[in-house]
Amino acid sequence: MAQRTTTNLSPASHRSGRRRSALIIYIFGALGGLNWGYDTGVISAALIYLRQDFNLTSWAEGWVTTGLIIGAVIGAAVGGRLADKYGRWKVLLVTAVLLTLSPPGMAWAPEEFSLFIFRFIAGLGAGLTAVILPVYLSEIAPARIRGRVTGLYALSIVIGQFLGFLIGMVFAPLESWRWMLGFSVFPSILFTVGLLFIWETPRWLVLKGRDDEAMDVLLYDRTQEEAEREYTEIRLTHEAEQASGSRTALEVLREPWVRPILIVGIGIAMLCQFMGINTIIYYAPTVLQNVGFDDQAAIASNLIIGVLNILAIWIALVYTDRWGRKPLMLAGAAGTFLSLGVLALTNLTQPVPDGFGIVGIITLSCIALYVFLFQMSWGGMTWVILGELFPLGIRGPAMALATTLLWFANGVVALSFPPLLEAVGVGWLFAGFSVVCFIALIFTISALPETKGKSLEQIKATFRNTAGMPVIPTPKRMR
Repeated sequence: MAQRTTTNLSPASHRSGRRRSALIIYIFGALGGLNWGYDTGVISAALIYLRQDFNLTSWAEGWVTTGLIIGAVIGAAVGGRLADKYGRWKVLLVTAVLLTLSPPGMAWAPEEFSLFIFRFIAGLGAGLTAVILPVYLSEIAPARIRGRVTGLYALSIVIGQFLGFLIGMVFAPLESWRWMLGFSVFPSILFTVGLLFIWETPRWLVLKGRDDEAMDVLLYDRTQEEAEREYTEIRLTHEAEQASGSRTALEVLREPWVRPILIVGIGIAMLCQFMGINTIIYYAPTVLQNVGFDDQAAIASNLIIGVLNILAIWIALVYTDRWGRKPLMLAGAAGTFLSLGVLALTNLTQPVPDGFGIVGIITLSCIALYVFLFQMSWGGMTWVILGELFPLGIRGPAMALATTLLWFANGVVALSFPPLLEAVGVGWLFAGFSVVCFIALIFTISALPETKGKSLEQIKATFRNTAGMPVIPTPKRMR
């Protein structure tokens, strides 16, 4: 085992460190997803005027929306490997540069191809963030509050979406999609500033042999005993991985005990997109226009969705470490299945658009209920689960694989939604999403483990034990 000098802190300095750690984690978690949330939220309002200015077809509309997602797929694919090699903080700094450069380009774009390119650049940054930030937060937080801390990333995304909805409504009377898209430079700047107040994670520091620094970071938000115990778990896990040989990450990913982890991670990542949430985030005004709402009313409805987004994620943060991840996921899958089923049935049996009539009101109500139930569960918990599910030695590539497939599913939904809406209508389209929500319910019951209150090393040991492989015992206390 690598030698490490034990760090002793006085009670006063330890309490100060805890306050500092909690404050910085909160600020960073609140800023990390703002830009992604803003870009995904504001596009729903911007599309109404982009469609007019650039004379977009339904497929071109899908491609403009999907530019962000294609970039995110690539960012997610390379983000894990880069984060393992260079560190979480350094790669996040690169994302800040990408996210700051892209908004002026989107605002300037003279035609749809240029807009696609700059949304693609923004997507690269968003994809890197989506891979690294949940891992960062899960690695730096103690197990007792890890769900709430990691969930801050989901909260920052929905706050960003609400800001996007709000700015979309503010600039709607001017029909200025350029201001709507360019305004995202401000959350990008906030993200960059936030990076100046954080540090590297203890698990990455141990991976690179910087044990004293790792222990110092652990002591920011843990008691001496907690820090010693967690350091020992990380150290023993890392040494066991080194002793197993110099295998590549892909070779480790093929091991029998790793496969169930990958199935759960990939299943959660892809299902959360195929359940249809981003059709609401990207296209809610378009859907409401199809049931008779005018432009202003359709855009204003986004504020309802934005408020419910934030409220639901807040509930998830408060209760995830009390109730657990799995109960929330079960409730969300069942509730979204029912709400989208009612929406689909209404539009199939009462297909005449009527704005604020029965079809319009039920459609808006079901969308609002669906958003609340989804964000309270899958929206908040997906990033928590992905951030804590994968073992240290494969966390980068495994998280990259799951997040890449998440963004791929997001892209498929975003690209296909406008032409499918045009071809089959609201009713049949949301009936399909309702079926996916039912599949998600079955998957949660049969495959998802509970990770509440467990250290990241204990979660790994659970999967190894299930596969009949030897596990590293959790130490009681470092001697």
